[in-house]
Amino acid sequence: MVKPCIAVVGSGYWGTNLVRNYHQLGALRVVCDKNDLVLDQFRNQYPDVETCMALNEILSNDQIAGVAVATPAETHFDIAREVLLSGKHVYVEKPLVLDEREGEELIDIAENSGLRLMVGHLLQYHPAFVRLKDLVAQGELGRINYIYSHRLNLGKIRREENILWSFAPHDISMILALAGEYPESVLATGGNYLHSRIADVTTTHLEFPSGLGAHIFVSWLHPHKVQQLVVVGDRQMAVFDDTRPWSEKLLLYPHKIKWQNNVPVPSKAEPQCVEVPQAEPLRVECEHFLYCMSNQCNPVTDGREGLRVLRVLKASQRSLDRQGARVSLSDSIAPAPSGVILSPLPAHFAPVAPGSGARDPASPPSFFAHETAVIDAGVRIGAGTKIWHFSHILSNSHIGEGCNIGQNVVIGPHVVIGNRCKIQNNVSVYEGVTLEDGVFCGPSMVFTNIFNPRAEISKMDQVRPTLVRRGATLGANCTVLCGVTVGRYALIGAGAVVTKDVPDHALVAGNPAFQRGWVCACGEKLDAQLRCAACGAEYRTGQNRLRRIADD
Repeated sequence: MVKPCIAVVGSGYWGTNLVRNYHQLGALRVVCDKNDLVLDQFRNQYPDVETCMALNEILSNDQIAGVAVATPAETHFDIAREVLLSGKHVYVEKPLVLDEREGEELIDIAENSGLRLMVGHLLQYHPAFVRLKDLVAQGELGRINYIYSHRLNLGKIRREENILWSFAPHDISMILALAGEYPESVLATGGNYLHSRIADVTTTHLEFPSGLGAHIFVSWLHPHKVQQLVVVGDRQMAVFDDTRPWSEKLLLYPHKIKWQNNVPVPSKAEPQCVEVPQAEPLRVECEHFLYCMSNQCNPVTDGREGLRVLRVLKASQRSLDRQGARVSLSDSIAPAPSGVILSPLPAHFAPVAPGSGARDPASPPSFFAHETAVIDAGVRIGAGTKIWHFSHILSNSHIGEGCNIGQNVVIGPHVVIGNRCKIQNNVSVYEGVTLEDGVFCGPSMVFTNIFNPRAEISKMDQVRPTLVRRGATLGANCTVLCGVTVGRYALIGAGAVVTKDVPDHALVAGNPAFQRGWVCACGEKLDAQLRCAACGAEYRTGQNRLRRIADD
């Protein structure tokens, strides 16, 4: 396969490493920098590579498919935006940008243009961390109770950003990847010792909805280098220490806590070295960007992952500015949009547990399944479908194309789901339920398949089929009793209990649910003349049915 050509913009301290790796991979075409003396060094070192001092020369070069940006953070938005608008893929060193709205704009441009936007959260590509993430996903550590990260050193001291923004993005990225959830709140404290307005040392504490806690200690005023991530599970503990020899970078500690006379007593065990394939993390990261560009896959550290990290950084900075006050976060970050396939790392860096939905990118699947998802035998999944954290697709179920299956969803067995359906978090679609195309299931809504179940009596021979017709919306926390049919484009209000068939386009709410009006196919409530103010569609009724006039 011919590698896409890359240009590197910014060839300073970190950009030099990007230049080296992309050149070794045979993908480097142009190096762009404002310093001509620096470019002279690259001309001597890489005589086969072009150089320039103006970004426009790269944007107008049709041979360049992607641009790696390693300039100061305050320039990231303007450069990345120009690159995307020119039709080229872009890799941006951390942090993605400094303002959330700018990050959202870059994501929108990339998604609307079918381009890859990747953020340089390097440690997500470290083989030891990839192995650790896999162990956590497989449950080898048990329930994760606590994570902490220490990133300490003497220097490199900066004046354009504080230690939080300089060191902590990598740690936030790793912790969010391991947690599989977004924090509810953060608390950050720090000290300004070399400059009155720039923090040299910070400690950040993250609080998660599941009860998991994490903290990040970063400093460039430390007598020696420390780069350590500790994950504490209820079965085992793991330590990723990047300062140790390669064979010792990832250690498992099978320590346990035993209760004796109502007193917790630690039971220590010898650490076990975890075998990890040796590779330079930056080379893996560069290979991943090239792979995603060539195969139209979304990177592991895509723009949305970068935005999640940015929002935690911003909240941490607000807490730091308020002397450690708790700052709340809203878990409102959407996953990648329909039709985008997330690319896993190469198989030899990311072992996959049996039953997981992840696949070797040598032959990438047409759908994406998070590594914690479980997919049983006999399951068929359509192109562009995404299955998120801790979901389980039981045997012989069929999921159509372009669906989005949220976190902690159970489907099956023998369930049929149409194309472009969206099933939000914590929903179980039991045997006997069928969803036609375009059905929306809100968070924690409930299906049943047995009318009068008993825990001690098997009644699966009494399954009553439930049909949800095309385009229907089932609101959050509603309940649909088995044996009913929900009509086309019907809308079930949040918390409603549906006990009988719902007509096409009906709006129902309450317990038991009763009809309160009619809704358009676009989801808006119709007025008294059965017109939709949003899209202008007109309807008429007959025999308790609603039909669009244009369809008559």
